[in-house]
Amino acid sequence: MTEFSDFLRHRFAYVAVGEFKPGKFAEAKQLFEQAIATYSQGFKGAYLLQEPGTDKGVAIIFWENMEDIEANQTDVYKEILNKMSHLFAKAPKTAFHEVCSLIHPSVASSALN
Repeated sequence: MTEFSDFLRHRFAYVAVGEFKPGKFAEAKQLFEQAIATYSQGFKGAYLLQEPGTDKGVAIIFWENMEDIEANQTDVYKEILNKMSHLFAKAPKTAFHEVCSLIHPSVASSALN
């Protein structure tokens, strides 16, 4: 039942898909980590994915609820995003998603037995 309780706490995900200017992914990664460090209330974790050999990436940020996303839009956070904006080749595609399933490796392997 723990997995179901964990699922209920990870209700929403912000997803951004984008491409940075050539050679700018490392700088964007550093700024992404700085921005994430400003989060507190309702923040449940984040991933930054990079397509191998490219400057394309996907950011996924997990939140307890939608209100927490807005509550974490501090001036410091906005300043960091402003520094990141010029690194994009074009504006990233962003969306909010409701998390419908969360499967941990131990649960997946026991389902096969």
